[in-house]
Amino acid sequence: MLPQLPDPRPYFADLPDPRRETQNKLHKLHDILMIVLCAVLSGVEDWVGMADFAEEKEAWLRGFLELPNGIPSHDTLSDGLGRIEPTAFQAAFTAWATAALPGLGNEQVCIDGKALRGSRDGANPAVHLVSAFAGRARWVLAQRAVAEKSNEINAIPELLGLLDLQGAVVSIDAMGCQKAMADQIIEGGPITCWPSRLISQRCARMSNSGWIPKWRAGGWR
Repeated sequence: MLPQLPDPRPYFADLPDPRRETQNKLHKLHDILMIVLCAVLSGVEDWVGMADFAEEKEAWLRGFLELPNGIPSHDTLSDGLGRIEPTAFQAAFTAWATAALPGLGNEQVCIDGKALRGSRDGANPAVHLVSAFAGRARWVLAQRAVAEKSNEINAIPELLGLLDLQGAVVSIDAMGCQKAMADQIIEGGPITCWPSRLISQRCARMSNSGWIPKWRAGGWR
């Protein structure tokens, strides 16, 4: 059975509200965030659809949200979520997403970077994210945004630092075959896999020197 995510409300309850205190501030940030989260988990992908979802499910939403002034408009949902401080949101989301996995023992954690389709905006390059994905649980544990693919080398150590990898099986491509990165993964205590088709000669030399665990009879060493 797949792990079950816990109630998200306690994990996001303390997110600071960056909006000014004015008469036009009609909706609680917590309500906005929970509406967006519920809509996204239900497969909704645009702001208008999220507002329509909330209107349709208002009776259900009132069972756990205050909604003092009804359902926020799609513009309010977009503006409210867009003002949240990204680092604070990421910390809260990571705590929630990993709560159902008290440990990553025997879990395959896949580290990889991808450009987000449709995120290129004129002269601005596409958004590139490095993600840690739990294969068995089938959800993203943590992410880091980078300027371009070459910067994955700098982002991966930060990403690994967010996770307790004790007992995990970490898979990573050739870009992750750096001495310092290998040290960080091995110190975390996981069983470490490196895709053989992507291992460079340098990576092989690291393995021969003992930097990367090598397969022997009975398991990884």
